[in-house]
Amino acid sequence: MNQVWKNHYDTGVPETIHFPAIPVFQLLTDTRKAFPDKTATQFFGKEITYKELEEKVNRFANALLKLNVKKGDKVAIMLPNIPQCVIAYYGVLKVGAVAVMTNPLYVERELLVQLGDCGAETILTLDIFYPKIEAVFEKTQLKHIISTSVSDALPFFLSLLYPIKAKKEGTFVKLPQRPYLYNMQSLMASESGSAPHVGVSPSDLALLQYTGGTTGTPKGVMLTHQNLVANTLQCRAWVPSLKKGEEVFLAVIPFFHVFGMSACMNLAISLGAKIVLLPRFATRDVLEAMQKTKTTIFIGVQAMYVAINNFPTVKEYDLSSIEACLSGAGPLHVEVQRKFEALTGGKLVEGYGLSEASPVTHANLINGNNGKRKEGSIGLPLPNTDARIVDIETGENELPVGEVGELIVSGPQVMQGYWNKPEESQGVLKNGWLHTGDMARRDEEGFFFIVDRKKDMIKSCGENVYPREVEEVLYRHPKVLDAVVVGLPDRFSGEKIKAFIVLKAGETATVDEILDFCKKDLSRFKVPKEVSFRSSLPKTIIGKVLRRILIEEELKEK
Repeated sequence: MNQVWKNHYDTGVPETIHFPAIPVFQLLTDTRKAFPDKTATQFFGKEITYKELEEKVNRFANALLKLNVKKGDKVAIMLPNIPQCVIAYYGVLKVGAVAVMTNPLYVERELLVQLGDCGAETILTLDIFYPKIEAVFEKTQLKHIISTSVSDALPFFLSLLYPIKAKKEGTFVKLPQRPYLYNMQSLMASESGSAPHVGVSPSDLALLQYTGGTTGTPKGVMLTHQNLVANTLQCRAWVPSLKKGEEVFLAVIPFFHVFGMSACMNLAISLGAKIVLLPRFATRDVLEAMQKTKTTIFIGVQAMYVAINNFPTVKEYDLSSIEACLSGAGPLHVEVQRKFEALTGGKLVEGYGLSEASPVTHANLINGNNGKRKEGSIGLPLPNTDARIVDIETGENELPVGEVGELIVSGPQVMQGYWNKPEESQGVLKNGWLHTGDMARRDEEGFFFIVDRKKDMIKSCGENVYPREVEEVLYRHPKVLDAVVVGLPDRFSGEKIKAFIVLKAGETATVDEILDFCKKDLSRFKVPKEVSFRSSLPKTIIGKVLRRILIEEELKEK
């Protein structure tokens, strides 16, 4: 297919990129050489320069070698966004080991599944999570537990106060003496800050990124150094206005999620940007950090932008430093985008990707040459990325412009397959194309529009209904803060549409009011049959709504 979308790239975005054959950690090394004294990370006021950061990375890498971690070994990193997470990630990669990013909120059952599948022998975690690791230790292949504390990364005065605060909140943990338990800071203190001598090839496996945990059995996506470097540089090329050594990234999107890892951490490191780290999303903290640090780049998910837009005192904050923001890991509704841009004066665009593609494959235009930025679109494929819409029956026949089918993609960022799951790998990787499972369409100018997940499509009265279309209408209602639509079994229509709605603070609404609003902009078969008002919606830690939980709750009540 003619890649017509290249005609609409923003000025300065290259049609193709030459990717250097380097491992991921070379991004840090190159930046350290260019900006040794620039701030790399800032955590509650404590700053680490790029020179200091790489030295710490080397110390941790050498400590891993001392623990007999070898090339190809799996090392789990179970940390929020704190400096130790950045240090550990690049340190693991420097010894040729494979990083297994692990959600700190995992319960014991989830840890057993992931650790059992990847076979990790070493895990780095916060002291407060240690009891969960200890509980599963003997049921896994783990040999080493490395512990660290938030206080280790804080300024001196705050580090003194941290134990007092932790005791008040009931989060203080006194770690036991165990032959397999190590302290990260102690390990690093006795090691050299010189780079370890381990040969790492761009084609070597760098990351096992687990996906599918919210919808089924988790699968370890195998991403190489080459995959991750390519996607980092693709994202960088997409925003040609980015200035090396000058940008300020506010990093609250978790690095254990591949979107945060690539589009925030790796991208910021490659630019020599200051990374302002926040371990959790709290709207007031985010707004204060944006104002205080003069944040220029923010990477988030729709739930974060909704929270900022609707914070009661948001207009009291100076957010004028914001230049470019990317929303991913789910749809960005038009009303959310417009309000955020009006608040900040910056640009907010929707991107698209999936763990299997490192993850970004598409993004809308930041500047929108000739007015070409299209609302509601995931935009255009990134440089060196191809995309097609194919029929869902065979997955082979490309559909004409405007028709809805499955989105398939190819490019240097696409995974090698799923860890230890050859059949599932073959099911999504076919003839050099990654089958995304997302329903989409393309217009005549090459802009792509996600209609919905194939599995989320609702079949009502013989018609296909895509939740996103209904949700876009619900978000336009002035009283609606958050909304999601699901399909529930129905003996007459096949599936009935139910909407779950969170109203803005202080607002009230009736079911009829919501339905009447929908009837103005939706065909009858797309209008929800039921509406449930809720105080909140179940979401993952990065803000994806868990439709499965809502459906299960509804079915239990039947």
